[in-house]
Amino acid sequence: MARHTLHAAAERDRGRARRPARTVVALTAAAAGLVLGLGAPAPAAPGHGGGVGAPAVTRAGLDPALVAGRGATVDFAEQEAESAPTNGTVIGPDRTAYTLPSEASGRAAVRLKPGQYVEFTLPRATNALTVRYSIPDAPEGGGITAPLDVSVDGGHHRTMTLTSRYSWLYNQYPFSNAPQGDLLHPDWWITECGCVPAATTPTPTVDKPFRPGHFYDEQRLLLGKRYAAGDTVRLTAPKSSTAAWTVIDLLDTQLVGAPHVEKHAVNVIAFGADPTGRREAGDAFDRAISYAKKRHLKVYVPPGTYQVNRHIVVDDVTIVGAGSWYTIVKGHQVTLDTPAPDGSVHTGVGFYGKDAADGGSHGVHLSGFAVEGDVRERVDTDQVNAIGGALGDSTIDGLYLHHTKVGMWFDGPMTRLRVTRTVIADQIADGVNFHTGVTDSSVSDTFVRNTGDDGLAMWSEKTGDARNVFAHNTVQTPVLANGIALYGGTDNTVTGNLIADPVREGSAIQVGSRFGAQPFTGHLRITDNTTVRSGPFELNWKIGLGAIWFYALERDIDADIEVTGDHFLDNTYNAVMLVSDFPVKDKYAIRGVRFKDIRVDGTGTSVLSARSAGSASFENVDVRNVGAVGINNCGAFNFPASGSEFAVDDLGGNDGGGTTGPWLASWELPNTITCDDRPPVVPPPAPAPW
Repeated sequence: MARHTLHAAAERDRGRARRPARTVVALTAAAAGLVLGLGAPAPAAPGHGGGVGAPAVTRAGLDPALVAGRGATVDFAEQEAESAPTNGTVIGPDRTAYTLPSEASGRAAVRLKPGQYVEFTLPRATNALTVRYSIPDAPEGGGITAPLDVSVDGGHHRTMTLTSRYSWLYNQYPFSNAPQGDLLHPDWWITECGCVPAATTPTPTVDKPFRPGHFYDEQRLLLGKRYAAGDTVRLTAPKSSTAAWTVIDLLDTQLVGAPHVEKHAVNVIAFGADPTGRREAGDAFDRAISYAKKRHLKVYVPPGTYQVNRHIVVDDVTIVGAGSWYTIVKGHQVTLDTPAPDGSVHTGVGFYGKDAADGGSHGVHLSGFAVEGDVRERVDTDQVNAIGGALGDSTIDGLYLHHTKVGMWFDGPMTRLRVTRTVIADQIADGVNFHTGVTDSSVSDTFVRNTGDDGLAMWSEKTGDARNVFAHNTVQTPVLANGIALYGGTDNTVTGNLIADPVREGSAIQVGSRFGAQPFTGHLRITDNTTVRSGPFELNWKIGLGAIWFYALERDIDADIEVTGDHFLDNTYNAVMLVSDFPVKDKYAIRGVRFKDIRVDGTGTSVLSARSAGSASFENVDVRNVGAVGINNCGAFNFPASGSEFAVDDLGGNDGGGTTGPWLASWELPNTITCDDRPPVVPPPAPAPW
């Protein structure tokens, strides 16, 4: 059963995990208008940012040269709105949770009032674009629609209809669509009052909307014509717009090829599928799949929009679309008359393998289409994911997955799955989760943006994941939890990924003994990844995390773990954190993690924050622009006279530092207590070539 109950436990655990305050930094919420990141920076003049000279193309808001060879290879060019000419207002940069800039790529965006525009210069030939945007919610929730005018070189006017129906969540986990709703869990500890409201007299009040988030959505548009590099695309909030403001985060542009035609295949239209989307096509898909399996043929889904409002069960079949821009399988979320045996209270569009308990599915190959869901709320028992079930000896390539709960959630045991060249956007929960006994499988060259939980995860609940690889993926703006998360497992690898802008209750990479996971055994390799604008403020603990953080909550972490060749750029707080939960700080430790050939460019506080018993070694870790003491060593917070319970081994070649001197100085070794529980933050400069 593909449940996703991680963060209910996480909120409760983190409420208990407060550390003794030693040095306190106050971070307060702004007034209501500023909470949404709609402060009053000066309007940007036309020509602002990238308005002169070559178009400013970025990757995760960075100069592409800084991340060469890392992240997913994609066929679109990314341009940030804050670097484009506009007569609107640049908002941000801001890394404070619950604000619009904090969830924007690069932590900044452009706000347009009705009548204002932002204009992008095409860096290469283009016939398709994706706009990442935000517009206000309805006063009582549920979203609104608003127009956005698109013009190229002053002509070719098109109107996109933007919506906020799939954004704007509020309140405590698992969140709600009601901006004026009361606390979902008044019996949970909340950081806003530092109390349990239901157990506090007088009962504290909280501002409403409480904890707004998940502000952004994206929309794609085929222009119907090829435009050349140097042409300009202007996005305008029309004067008649029903939205008080429209925030544009970025524009992705690309040249989409002609629709793919699969010859000698079973065409779903021949079995009654309606490509206009007016009639339900689920039964037609089933008939086409059954016929194709008998004759050992592929199933072809031609260009069109196909309405499917339930799961399509797949086994030993190949389904090929005309390309994710042309073949769209789209469905409504449907409320079930009675809950399903797995606990689902809704169903919706999705391609599912058989349950692992029934042997799972094998030999499934899905490629070249989009899945557009209709999920607007998080119900953890619901199976409303784009791809699900158990898919062994299978491949998934070139899909676009949008507006489902989880892009892909796999319940093992299962083995040998390959996910490649897929885009996953605007999910209520995870991007991809290898859950329970997934082995010898991989996700590569996949682009994940705006997930409501971990972007990519391996979760070894009950049965361990083993020998899996996450390689050369890009994960941007997970609004809750981590970019890449590893919960237990054996001999797994995370390599060559690019992870940017995690917002709250997580960071870029987490290695965690939590959520009922099996232990880490064998080896774990985290190599050649780049993180940027990570190491955020943990709102429940009120401390800064690391861009990579190890978390011992339910058991020791003491496997063969190497972190090698990684680059941690522009860290809000720390580059590296090793932490045990306070109630178990004398029970569990993190031992023997090896860091080698690392670059750290910018930390608001320390390179290493040690808040656990255990040890780590460092070799050839080059550092610059460090805002606090290089090693903030609190150990297990017992402060014995013999030194911290956490030991650092200097294996040589560790260079650089910041305002307090070398980051790894001899006086810090092996276990000098340097504990400053909440050091002041010194914002680092923007990353630069090494």
